[in-house]
Amino acid sequence: MDTMLKVEDLQVYYGSIHAIKGVSFEVKEGEIVTLIGANGAGKSTTLNTVGGLLKAKSGKIMFQGKDIHSVGADKVVSHGMALCPEGRRVFQQMTVLENLEMGAFTRTAAEAAETLEKVYELFPRLKERYRQIAGTLSGGEQQMLAMGRALMSRPKLMMLDEPSMGLAPILVNQIFSIIEDMNKQGTTILLVEQNAQMALSVADRAYVLETGRITMSGDASVLAQSEEVKKAYLGG
Repeated sequence: MDTMLKVEDLQVYYGSIHAIKGVSFEVKEGEIVTLIGANGAGKSTTLNTVGGLLKAKSGKIMFQGKDIHSVGADKVVSHGMALCPEGRRVFQQMTVLENLEMGAFTRTAAEAAETLEKVYELFPRLKERYRQIAGTLSGGEQQMLAMGRALMSRPKLMMLDEPSMGLAPILVNQIFSIIEDMNKQGTTILLVEQNAQMALSVADRAYVLETGRITMSGDASVLAQSEEVKKAYLGG
């Protein structure tokens, strides 16, 4: 498999706080790769930096062979990456359909219409509620909408930041099932998730972040059996 995303020696600061300390990882085409770790480990900061929302002090972010470390978030989408942010952040006063259309700003009308049908296949609930105001949806429906909106840009790489946050267990299972379906349909996925058990169950490979550094990496199924990972993240 070709390497789609390669991050090398990423250094990120919040003012004088050194948040990301030399993080390196890669995502190959067709994979689901997860970053797991405790609150404050640097997972979301890493994702936001790759997605162009934060600027790294140094390091490389290579996407399909191009260095995009200084590219802004709007241009990152044009390159073929989409970020589904933590906390969903849907446009609360707009309808479901209007939210989805906002995700297709880099696409032609014909491409947007074609992709909308695919999004509705993955998320039938969104098709049922396409006229509903997004702010009145349940948490699970808003998560589906945020993922659907990101898919509307037809990304090669989808970055998901804490998709299970605040959801009931039955909805968590549903969201992760959809993540697997998205991957089977050809979208490569980089997943940040505090629910390590669910993340490791769907991922091909995983990286463990602790206080801004990667401390472990490997096949997700192997890491899930690691005593260290079990003790720290799986309640083992």
